[in-house]
Amino acid sequence: MTEPTSLNQQLGVNNVTWKLSDLYSGSDDSAIQIDIDWCKQEAAAIKTNYYQKVKTLSARELFSLVQRLEKLDSRLTRLATYSFLNFATQLDNADAGALDQKIRETNSEIEVNTVFFELEWNNLDDAKAKEILTDNQLATYKHYLLSLRRNKPHLLSETEEKLLLEREVTGRRSWITLFDKVITGHKFGKNNRTEEEVLADLHHKDRDVRRTAAREMTEGLEKNNHILTHIFNTLAADKMVTDRQRNYGSWISSMNLHNELEDKTVETLVTAVTSRYDMVERYYNTKKELLGFDTLYDYDRYAPLPSLPTEEIAWDKCKETVLQSFKEFSPEMARIAADFFDREWIHAPIQPAKQGGAFAHPCVPEVHPYVLVNYTGSHRDISTVAHELGHGVHQVLAASMGHFNSDTPLPLAETASVFAELLVFYSQLKQFANEQEKKAFICQKLESIFATVFRQTAMNRFEDAMHNGRREHGELSPEKLSEYWLQTQRAMFGNSVELSKDYGVWWSYIPHFL
Repeated sequence: MTEPTSLNQQLGVNNVTWKLSDLYSGSDDSAIQIDIDWCKQEAAAIKTNYYQKVKTLSARELFSLVQRLEKLDSRLTRLATYSFLNFATQLDNADAGALDQKIRETNSEIEVNTVFFELEWNNLDDAKAKEILTDNQLATYKHYLLSLRRNKPHLLSETEEKLLLEREVTGRRSWITLFDKVITGHKFGKNNRTEEEVLADLHHKDRDVRRTAAREMTEGLEKNNHILTHIFNTLAADKMVTDRQRNYGSWISSMNLHNELEDKTVETLVTAVTSRYDMVERYYNTKKELLGFDTLYDYDRYAPLPSLPTEEIAWDKCKETVLQSFKEFSPEMARIAADFFDREWIHAPIQPAKQGGAFAHPCVPEVHPYVLVNYTGSHRDISTVAHELGHGVHQVLAASMGHFNSDTPLPLAETASVFAELLVFYSQLKQFANEQEKKAFICQKLESIFATVFRQTAMNRFEDAMHNGRREHGELSPEKLSEYWLQTQRAMFGNSVELSKDYGVWWSYIPHFL
C-alpha cells in the first residue's frame, strides 16, 4: 500500500477531519472546566434535594428530577464525547489522554452522587411504580424508567455501588485504552506500517502481498502477545467477578439486558446461524475454484476475484456515490448525510496514532453525531462510510427523542447501518456493465454479509469459550486463547479454508472482545 500521507493526498482526504469546535474550541477551552464545575455542583444539588425521597415523589416531581438528571448526563456526555474524539485520532498524545482520563474521573465522581436515584427507584414495589408510570406527565420518560427497573435483580447496596463507581476510573476502560495504545502504537513489518494498512493488503489481488501482510500482522501481534494476553485475561476476570457480584446467569446476560433482549432470544439466534455454517463452507469452496487455487489459506479469504475492479476511489466520488444512493431512497436521508460531509463531522484520513476501524458516535442531541473511518479508497471503504452514515442519520433522527430516549439498543442500531450499506450496494451494482465484474462485486458483498452474520457469530463463540474458560480454568495462556480462536473459526469455515498456526494469534487485535 502507498505511504499514508501520499495515499491521503491521492484520495483527497487530507483535510477530511472533524470539527470538534462544535463541542469545545480546544482542549484549553475554559468552557470545559466551567462545564465540569457545573456538573459537580448540579450532582451535589440533586443529591441534597432528592436523596432518600424518591419514594415520596409525585409524578410531577419525579418528572422534574429525571429531567435534571438527563440534563446533567447530557452535559457529561458532551464532555466525554469531546475528550474521547480528541484522543481517538492522537492516541500517542499524553495531554489528550490526560484530558480523557480527567473526564472519566469526573464522570465517576458525579455518578457516586447520583447513583441513589436508580437504587431508590428500583426499591419501589412494582405496584407503586406501575401506578406512577400511568401518569401522563411521565410519558416522555416511561421507557427509560421501565428500562432502569430491568436492572433491579442485579443492583447492589448503595455502599457497594459507590465503591464500584470509584474504582471504575482504573478499571475496564483503562485496560481498553492500553489495548488501543498497544495496537495503534505498533508498527508492522519492515516498512513500519499501521494496522489499517496491513489489514487493507489482505484484500490485495496479489497473493504474495496478502501473504506478506498476514505474516507482518502475525509477527506484530506475537511481539505484543504477552501484553495483549494479560489485557484479555484481566478484563475476562473483571467481568467474571462483576457478573458474580450482580448475579448474572452467564457472561453475556448483562449485554443482553442492556440490549433489551432475552438470553433465550440470543441463544436461538446463535443456534440458527451456527446450524448453517455449511453456507460459508460451500461459498469458500466455490471461491477457491473461481480463484483456481488448490488450497485457500486464511490470507486468501478476502482475495478479490480476478474481474473485480481494484481502482482506488477518491473521497469526492465516495461522497457522490453514498449521497446519490441515499437520495434514491429518501431525499431526507441524503440531506442529513450530506451534513456529515459538508459540515466537517467526519474524520477520514489514515494517521499513525489514530484509532483503527470505524465508528459513529451519537454525541448529544443538541450537537450532532461524528463519524470516524480509515479511508483507503476501496469499494469496501465506500460501504463502510455508508454503514457509519446509516448510524449517523439514525442518530440525528433520534435526537428529537431527547438524550435518554435516543440511546438505541444494538440490534436496532445495526439495522439502520446495514440498511444504508445495502442501499449503496444496489446503487454500485448498477454501475457495472460487465457481467464478470458484477459477479465479482456480488461475491465481495456476500463476504461482507457473511462477516455481519456468520463471522460475528463465530466471534461470539470465541467469546463464549474465553469467558467460560477463564471462569472454569483460571488464567488463560496465549496458546489456549489461540486454540479457542482456531476451533471457533474452523467450525465456520469447515474444510474450505486452511487456517494456519500463525492465524491462531489473530484474536488479539479485535477490540470487540473487550
